[in-house]
Amino acid sequence: MSSIYKHALCIHPYYRDSHAGSLGLAIFPPIGLEYIMAALKPYVEELTFVDLRLSGPFRDLKKLKSFIEEKVDLLCVSINWEYNFREVCDLINNFPSHVTTVVGGQQATESVEEVFQSCPGVDILVRGEGEETIAEIAQGTPLCDILGISYRKDSQVVHNPNRPLGEIENYVCPDRGLRSQEYNMNLGGYSLPVESFDMILTSRGCPYNCKFCTFNVNPWTQKRRYSVRPIDAVMDELDQIKAGIILIADENFFVNPNRAKEICDRLIAKGNKKRFLVQARIEIFERPDVLEAAAKAGIKVFLLGIESPSDRILEQLNKGFDTSKLRMAFEEFRKHPFYYHGYFIYGNVTESEQEMLLIPGFAKELGLDSITYQKLRVDRYSPLRELVEATPGYYVGDDKIVYLEGFGRPGLKRVSREITRRFYTPKQLISLVRKLFSVELFTLKNVPALLSSIPVVLANMIGRKIDKKARRLVARFNL
Repeated sequence: MSSIYKHALCIHPYYRDSHAGSLGLAIFPPIGLEYIMAALKPYVEELTFVDLRLSGPFRDLKKLKSFIEEKVDLLCVSINWEYNFREVCDLINNFPSHVTTVVGGQQATESVEEVFQSCPGVDILVRGEGEETIAEIAQGTPLCDILGISYRKDSQVVHNPNRPLGEIENYVCPDRGLRSQEYNMNLGGYSLPVESFDMILTSRGCPYNCKFCTFNVNPWTQKRRYSVRPIDAVMDELDQIKAGIILIADENFFVNPNRAKEICDRLIAKGNKKRFLVQARIEIFERPDVLEAAAKAGIKVFLLGIESPSDRILEQLNKGFDTSKLRMAFEEFRKHPFYYHGYFIYGNVTESEQEMLLIPGFAKELGLDSITYQKLRVDRYSPLRELVEATPGYYVGDDKIVYLEGFGRPGLKRVSREITRRFYTPKQLISLVRKLFSVELFTLKNVPALLSSIPVVLANMIGRKIDKKARRLVARFNL
């Protein structure tokens, strides 16, 4: 069977990340887009992948446009994040209009109407998970028969019914041979060839129902139920990965502790030398045997959603535990050789500034090595929206952040700076670095390369700041 499309180009359209990896230490591959490419590959004659964060000829917009004009007849763009949404739309609008353009991703799914209004060249928008959908598009299935898409028809946008979410055991794993280069350590926004990083999914979805979470529920009323890949398939994929450090990107690697332990046991039996970061919930502390197996298997970093030092706020967020259970969990965690990174949310409804500023002290009490803290965000379909609207003085801003009248952005910015000052003291930073080396996420062999890279990174950062100031002056004086 001849292919409908001769050459497909898949683009990760961001020149930088809003944050470089979970710990700000790495650039990770866009694994969701790579799953789309794996589903697309059998149905096109040629497939090219471009990640604009990486160096290469296609970071030059003129060269990218010329390549699309001459070679490409199917263009697939992942719009996954709200940050730089307008810039991504502008990028898409620069591409040749005659090429069939398909967009997808979390932000595209949430902002269907905005995408079609802002990007006249977009023909099809894939809502939610797109592996089955992109395969049907590439095979030339009539658009009216493809579930889970929105598309242009004459002067209207047609929204087809949702596509039922499939079992991920049927999805083909990414073809890492399509990458142009490795994903490396990141420092100051610059890639350093010190350690290579990769990602893997062993499951999708989450059985919990935290009210702030929008990763597993989309505005089209679909919730991704927890679905796992066969362990044999996971182990086969791990054998193919060359990177030394791998993020297991499951929402929670330990949803099924026995399954997680079997994966760890098999890694131990193979004499695994790779190192892993995992996303987890604190409930795994109740299984010390799994924690012991995880340490022996090469898991080095736990990424944990803590959210708040207040029982009242934890209940409001439907987190499923309280501070007493958090303290119990970390009493056990401290017995095991892991690096612990905690996520917090501040600016919650009815949360006082004093309560927000409990975060750094509570994080240190638990024994977290590092923390990330984000403002409360409420999307249009979030279950927290009703609470915000029902609470006097609170409102959702244009940026989807929750604000309190009279406190607003300035108040939250002040809180953020104070949390940083109180937690990231010189002593804490020294302890953080020591921990990364003591758990052997990084080793002494990395030190020379890191030290030799610092002057270049600093010079580039200074140059970037100067360039920003120059651009501001140009804008200010209309030069």
